[in-house]
Amino acid sequence: MTQEPISLADALASFAEQWSPRVVTAVNDYDVRIAKVEGEHLWHAHDHTDEFFLVLDGELHIGLREPAGERTVVLPKGSVFTVPRGTEHKPYAPVPTAILVFEPTGTLTVGDRHDEVPDHVDATTGHALG
Repeated sequence: MTQEPISLADALASFAEQWSPRVVTAVNDYDVRIAKVEGEHLWHAHDHTDEFFLVLDGELHIGLREPAGERTVVLPKGSVFTVPRGTEHKPYAPVPTAILVFEPTGTLTVGDRHDEVPDHVDATTGHALG
C-alpha cells in the first residue's frame, strides 16, 4: 500500500463498475474499500465479521433479517452503520451512491452465505486501485 495521501474523489473517479469495490488502503488486517453502487445487491451474511458502511455520496438502504424480523435502515450521505456478524443483509441504492466499507482483508463481498449472485454484482475480496 502507498504511503501517500489518497483522494477518495480521485479514487472513485478512476473506475465505473458498480458493486465492484476497490481497496484504497489497509489498517492492520482490515481493508478500506470504496465502491459505486446502484440498485440491489443480494441477501448475504458474513459469519465471522461485522461490516462497516460509510455513505460518501447518495443514499444506501440496508435490509436486515434480525431475530425480531426484517427491517430496513436508511443511510443518507455522511451516515455510518455496522451490520453485526452473522446478520443477513441486502444493500440497495435507489440513486447512484458511493460507499466506503471497512472489513477484514480477504472478506468476500457476497459473504459466507448468500443468494445466487446476479451478473451485476462482483463477488470479490476487492480490486486494487488503478
